[in-house]
Order: sequence, then structure tokens, then C-alpha cells
Amino acid sequence: MTPAEQLALWADRLRDISAMGLLFTQDLYDRQRYRAVQTIAMEMLAMAGGQSLDQIEPFRGPIFSSPTPFSGGDAAVIDGRGRILLIRRADNGQWAMPGGALEVGETPAAGVEREALEETGIHCRAVSLVGVFDSRLCGTVSRHHLYQFLFLCRPLEREPAAPASHAVEVLEKGWFPQDGLPEPLDPGHRTRIPEAFRVWRGDYRPFFDNTPETA
Repeated sequence: MTPAEQLALWADRLRDISAMGLLFTQDLYDRQRYRAVQTIAMEMLAMAGGQSLDQIEPFRGPIFSSPTPFSGGDAAVIDGRGRILLIRRADNGQWAMPGGALEVGETPAAGVEREALEETGIHCRAVSLVGVFDSRLCGTVSRHHLYQFLFLCRPLEREPAAPASHAVEVLEKGWFPQDGLPEPLDPGHRTRIPEAFRVWRGDYRPFFDNTPETA
């Protein structure tokens, strides 16, 4: 972990503490203290990313006031020929499974089905949970702590739709065998795609990050 990544992790922990405090406390002075902690977290994150506090300020409400880790989901859409559906992201030019932030009011499985449809136009059905991954441990590059749900999905024989977010989020899409994945591949997806193929081949044990064993 680089110094900037460690600083961002500390900032995210302070975000969680301050957001949880602001959510539950009724004391005026405690609210002022938690608000101060929130500002410190924002200043630390700005420093970690080489940004100014003014650039981070718009995220105070939607991001820094939200307690607990954020949740996201990805769809490992694998067809009958053993090819996985990947997109090339517009923000970094890297290949990845379709996915994104889960929304309030939907199940994680429904969320990944929606993301796959929005980003690729492909209708799919989630058929098995591959695992729940901690962003800090699987190579994901994120300023915030994420819990990432990965589902094995089956493509449906339905007419493809026009991708809703293709123009702004996705440069291109394609189907690839496990031994022919494109480059550059997003590092967080490089570690999780093999887990998806493991489940596709019939090993249905879900992956999760466990607490390291202690003597």
C-alpha cells in the first residue's frame, strides 16, 4: 500500500466515523465535532489525490455523509462457449466486467443485471453468487472502501437493447475466452474473473475475504 493509499484509507475510516456520529447524535456540540472530523477526512482525501478541498466539497453530502462501506456489483456474463462479456471503460481505457454502484430498492442480483443492460445492451440473469470482495484486498483502485458483489450471469436470448450509458461510460464491448482476455485489464477485475470461471465450471462455493488466522 502506497502512502497515498494509506492516507485515503484513514480518510475513509474518518468518513465512516463522522457519518455514523452525525446520523445518530442529537447533541449540538457532538454534531459540530463530527462535522469537524468530516472536514479533516475530506482534507486528507484531497491531499491523497493531489486535489484541493474545494474539489472535494461537492461530495460532502452524497459521499461523506454516508456511513459504512459502499456497495457495488459486477456481472460475470459467460455464454455457452465459455466467453465472458467485458467492456472497455471510458474513464481509464481498461477492460472490466460490466457493473457499478448498487441502488437503494434493488437486490444486488437485480443491480448487476441492470448494470449489464445499461452498459452493454445485453439482457442477462444472475444465476449464482461468485463472491463478495473487499476492495482493499482484490486490487480495486478506489478512494473509498467498497464491498463488491460478483454474480455469475447467463445471457438471455433476447434482442439486445441500446446501452443506456454506452456513450459516456463504455468505449467498446466484446466476448473473450479466459485464456484470451484483452489488455489492459482492470486490476480489480483481473483477480475476480478467475473466480467467476471457477463457479461457471461448477464449483459453487462463494468467495469471501476471511479474517486472517492467528496463532
